[in-house]
Amino acid sequence: MQIIYLITTGGTIEKAYSEQLGKVLNDETKIAQHLSLLRLPDCDVRVIPVMNKDSLEMSAEDRARLVAEVGRLLPSQCPIVITHGTDTMVESGVAIEKAFPAPPAPVILTGAMSPLGFERSDGLQNLTESLFAARLLDPGVYIVMHGQVFAASRARKDRERGTFAAT
Repeated sequence: MQIIYLITTGGTIEKAYSEQLGKVLNDETKIAQHLSLLRLPDCDVRVIPVMNKDSLEMSAEDRARLVAEVGRLLPSQCPIVITHGTDTMVESGVAIEKAFPAPPAPVILTGAMSPLGFERSDGLQNLTESLFAARLLDPGVYIVMHGQVFAASRARKDRERGTFAAT
């Protein structure tokens, strides 16, 4: 049984529409609900909620907390997937890469351009691809989005195309 740690930090992948406020918010984690839709017979995904914020609201302390959680899990040598907002995903990936330049397992950041549960959301696709990539990639820090894999330090968000691109 393959163990994969799934750290949740919020971002669009975790947002839900609030009818009362008329906007999307990071209110509660939705990852477990979406994991239940996947068939993962030989995989033990262990969800670790760290925060539930839009990545533009992440502080230096929040990012340090994320890096510390990655550091706590790396000795297990199990892959780590991190759900994260796309606006500062590269910044967090680079922080993890600087803290752990030679991690013993793949560390993958992923997210969504539109929330899970919204029509045409890319969230479930990106989550699924990240869990698959976690089992195949060599140790390193990556961003996995839209069927592509990027080294975290060589990726950028391409707002015009609504995806990520290599730098």
